[in-house]
Amino acid sequence: MADQNKKGVITLEEYIIQAQNKFPGATGELSQLLRDIGLAAKIISREVNKAGITNILGEDGSTNVHGESVKKLDLFADEQLISALNRSEITCMVISEENDGIVELDNDGGKYIVYLDPLDGSSNIDVNVSVGSIFSIYMREHPGSDKLSETEALQPGIKQVAAGYVLYGSSTMLAYTTGLGVSVFTLDPSIGEFILSDDDLKIPEHGTIYSVNEGSYHSWNQGLKQYVKYCQIDDPETERPYKARYIGSMVADVHRTLITGGIFIYPDSSFYPSGKLRLMYECNPLSFVIEQAGGMAIDGGGRILEIEPVSIHQQTPIYIGSAKNVLKVKEFLDNYASESITA
Repeated sequence: MADQNKKGVITLEEYIIQAQNKFPGATGELSQLLRDIGLAAKIISREVNKAGITNILGEDGSTNVHGESVKKLDLFADEQLISALNRSEITCMVISEENDGIVELDNDGGKYIVYLDPLDGSSNIDVNVSVGSIFSIYMREHPGSDKLSETEALQPGIKQVAAGYVLYGSSTMLAYTTGLGVSVFTLDPSIGEFILSDDDLKIPEHGTIYSVNEGSYHSWNQGLKQYVKYCQIDDPETERPYKARYIGSMVADVHRTLITGGIFIYPDSSFYPSGKLRLMYECNPLSFVIEQAGGMAIDGGGRILEIEPVSIHQQTPIYIGSAKNVLKVKEFLDNYASESITA
C-alpha cells in the first residue's frame, strides 16, 4: 500500500474528502452519502461476481412497478443501497425502480432525496453480461417538514446535486459528478478500495459508434430511420459507416459511449409512445454525467435535464452521447417531425 501511495494512488474516500475541503463551510453530508453508495457498490459487486456459484441467479417470482420480472440480484442490490442510505441518516426518502412509491427512511428530517436503479440491465444477469447501478441525488426543497411526499421528489434533472453509476463488468467502475466534471474510480479487489482512474473524464466530441436496438426499426419515427441509414452509408470523410454496438444494458452502453464517443438511443416508438427508459433514475443521472463530460442528452426535442417530471416512474425517449452525434440525429428528427410513427 505504501508503494501505491508513492505513485499518487487516491481512493474514493480520500478524493471525496479532498473535494469537500475545497468548499469552506461544507458540512460533509453529501460526501458521506457518496461514500455510503460506494460501500453498497462493493457489496453488490462481490455478489455479482460470484452469482454463478451462489443461489442468487434467476427470477424472484415477483414483478416490479413496471410489470417486469424481478431478479434475485435486483432485490439484493435494492436492499443494500437502501440500507446504506438509511444508516447515514441524511437521506429522507428513496425512489427505486423496484418499489411502487417512495421509500421513507428512518430520518424523515434528512435533506437528501435519492433515486436508484439498483441493478440496470438485470435481464442480462443470467448470461454474465455487464450490469450496473445508477443513482441520482436531490436536495429536499422543504427540509424538516412533517410529511414526506412524491411531490418533493418531482424535480427536474438540472436540480441534481450529484449523480453517477457503478458498472459491474470486467472490472467494477464507479463514475460520478457533483456538477464539477466527471470522476471515475476502479475497484481494486486486492485492497477493497475504489481507486481514482480519471478526475476529469471527457467524452469525444464525435464518435463512430451508434447504439440502438435495431430489432425495433419498423416501430420508429421516420427521422430516426433515416438517421440510422445515414450511419450506415459509406463516406470516409465523415468516418462512415459507423459501427453498431448494443449491449442491452443502458449503463454499459452509456459507459462505452462516454469512453469512445458516439450515441446511445432509446426512442419513442409505436410500442412505447412515451419511450421506455425512466426519466428520474436512468435518463436524468446519466444525462447529468454525459453533459458534465461535454456531451449532450435530449428527448428528441429538448434537453433531458430540463424536463419537468409529473411522475416518479415517468418514461422518456433519450438520445445521448457525443455533442456532434446528438446534434446530427436531432437534424433528422426535426426534418421528419411531421411524419407520424408507423408500426
